[in-house]
Order: sequence, then structure tokens, then C-alpha cells
Amino acid sequence: MELENHILENTIGVFKNYKTLAEKSFSQLSDTSHFHYSPHKESNSIAVIIKHMSGNMVSRWTDFLITDGEKETRNRDAEFVSGTETREELLMAWEKGWTILFNTLNSLTANDLIKTVTIRGEGLTVFQALNRQIAHYSYHVGQIVFLAKQIKNEQWQSLSIPRNKSQEHIGGGTYLNNLK
Repeated sequence: MELENHILENTIGVFKNYKTLAEKSFSQLSDTSHFHYSPHKESNSIAVIIKHMSGNMVSRWTDFLITDGEKETRNRDAEFVSGTETREELLMAWEKGWTILFNTLNSLTANDLIKTVTIRGEGLTVFQALNRQIAHYSYHVGQIVFLAKQIKNEQWQSLSIPRNKSQEHIGGGTYLNNLK
């Protein structure tokens, strides 16, 4: 069980790191319009990505072990509609999703990792579902960081090691801070 507990702790740390990366990007955006910026009509804005991630988290992590992760109450298509949400409304949705995710993860036990859960009718072990969601959220956090970096341009403050500063950061990496 030691390995399984380590896996759960590590997984929580990975999710925390991705949440932090997105939030460090949000902190550099001073205006609600930045959250709604889209480079073209086929691109998602940060606001749309936040709504999608929150909708996904609420659906996937509510009653995680006992119901399908795609709840009938979820309106996934509406998550991708650009709206007029304020920064505060978007950050409230963001926190709601993460709160449900972390409450669920903190309730899991080592024995739960091999249980089967269902997502969109597909049976997965809890371990597989965790990996699937890490991949999904990291993909969208990368989009958030990319968009925020485009919006801020030269004013962007690096979230990791700035260009040409690698030698100054040897042994003091930030990515693994939350990992156990």
C-alpha cells in the first residue's frame, strides 16, 4: 500500500502544480477582456477553457466512484460558448471545479486505485482515470499559459526558468515543489 499512497500523493501534487501554473497566468491578466481574448473564431479564450475545465471537473469528480463521470446535468457544448462572464465569475467557476476535484482525491484510498469507474460509458481503473484527467487538464493549462503569454507579450513574467537564466536555476526547480 505504500506505493499506492505515494501515487495518490504524487497525483494530488501534479494537479496542484497545474492549477498553480494557470493561476500564475491569471494573475498577470489585469482586465476581464484578457480572459475573453481569442486570436480567431476557432480558438478558445481563457474564459472558455476555464468554463470547460470547471464543467469537466464538476462532472468527473462528483460521485466519482459511483456514477458515470459524464453527468446528464452537464451541458458541455455551452462551456464552449464565448460569454460575458467577469473575471470574478470565471475564477469562482475555476475554484468550484478544483474544490470538487481535491475533495474527491483526498477521499480516495490506496485500495480505490484498482476500482473501476466509468467515464462516458468507458470503464477505467481509478489509476487510469487519474492519468487521463492529468493529461486533459495539463493540455488546457498549457493553452491558458500560451494565451496569457500572447496577451502580455513583452510584459510576460516567466512561470519557470526565464530565457538565458538556466545556469542561475540549477538545483532550484519550481515544477516539482508540490510533488512528493
